[in-house]
Amino acid sequence: MCGRLVKPPTSGMLRWCAGVCAQTPLLDATRGPADDSASACVPAGAKAAARHPRQQSPSGPSAHAEDAGLRPLTLDRHLGTPAVVAGLALAVALLVSFAVLVNPFDFSVYRWGGEAVTHGLELYGGKVAAHWFTYPPFAAVVFIPVEAIPDVAGRVAWELLSLLGLAGASTLTMKLAGYRPNWQVIVAVTVVSITLEPVYHTFYLGQINLLLMALVLADIWRTSRGRPAGIGIGVAAAIKLTPLIFIPLLFLARRTRDGITATVAFLGCGVLGYLTGPGDSRLYWHELFDDTLRVGASYISNQSPYAAAIRIAGGPQFVGLWYDAIPVVLGIVGLIVAAVLARSDDWLGAAATTGITGLLVSPISWTHHWVWILPALVVMLRGGSRSRIAAALTYLLFVIAPMWFTPYHGGPAEFGFHWLATAFANSYLIAGLAFLGYMGWRAYLVARGRSTGEPTEPARLAEPAAASRVDA
Repeated sequence: MCGRLVKPPTSGMLRWCAGVCAQTPLLDATRGPADDSASACVPAGAKAAARHPRQQSPSGPSAHAEDAGLRPLTLDRHLGTPAVVAGLALAVALLVSFAVLVNPFDFSVYRWGGEAVTHGLELYGGKVAAHWFTYPPFAAVVFIPVEAIPDVAGRVAWELLSLLGLAGASTLTMKLAGYRPNWQVIVAVTVVSITLEPVYHTFYLGQINLLLMALVLADIWRTSRGRPAGIGIGVAAAIKLTPLIFIPLLFLARRTRDGITATVAFLGCGVLGYLTGPGDSRLYWHELFDDTLRVGASYISNQSPYAAAIRIAGGPQFVGLWYDAIPVVLGIVGLIVAAVLARSDDWLGAAATTGITGLLVSPISWTHHWVWILPALVVMLRGGSRSRIAAALTYLLFVIAPMWFTPYHGGPAEFGFHWLATAFANSYLIAGLAFLGYMGWRAYLVARGRSTGEPTEPARLAEPAAASRVDA
């Protein structure tokens, strides 16, 4: 969050990809017997692999041992490959062209942060395009290489790196769902994900969200397989405080060693930031890290409960100490739900729940922070028909982004309660609360030892004939 954000270009109404929520001839997933037990929040193969992380894949050498128990997910070569290659080429062309022609707003702030550290400037004393640097001091250290690269080359490299981060996050999400996707599926999911407003807004601003989500999911994947984890989460939290909520998840899920590793990594990065700029570190941690006045908390892009309270009440001066109880309650509920799911080997559900909970707890949750809707959509897709319908509607909501069609330039129309307009203005927040409620219900059923009443596998998306084929 580098300050008050600008509205991204409106994408218009984009069609929902039918293969995401119903049967298509393009995708294929090898299916096993359905597991309707209450503890089966993930496919049975993935649960078995989590309990025996070092077992060998029956189809290959040790290189595939980490993917043991995952079912192949492939695209039909003749129908799918040309489409995904064309989609990837278009996405890369658009990103590169944009980076050449436009200087993304937050990327320019990142470059300034690296420059401030390199040249001994006051990190929090200067503005870029009338906006402050609002990240922890360690983030500025990370951005030193960004500042060293020539401007246009740096912008292009950053956008392409973010695209790789999105591909990595998509891959890890599908693996956590119990599938081993081939490259065509990875590309297809990555390209479709770009149509989500939090994702294309991230590209538009040159933000770091996709890379941080990939770091966190990489650690979640490792811990789900019984492998040492925590460094990625600790580093991500040291760059941007939002992922910090994943550290208590590790402890609550009884992954104490990983939780300690994440904590040490976070503190170690903080020490490095202090050694680089002691004065900046003292200023940030003593005064600035929770200062919402520097970033314009009431702006419509902020989809947190705090921002909704400000807009409805008429200003921050009308939001009293009573509000502090809301993020505390949401944080406790969200972490309990995530811990129940993680202890039942549903690490994808736990990760999505924790990511959304972090957005509900934070006072600043810009629309581009909501990239965690990607794993949340996959969680809903693996449910029954009603869950998949909800996923389709949620996808459309995060493509259209209704808040950008409500007043957001200031004035009386932006504040107060205006019924349907207020619902539109806070649509991501409402969707996040609904998702937390949905996951809470599933966690309750798991804790009671009852069936969730929905299939635990993702929707069948393929022709059976291709089920046994794995495309490299």
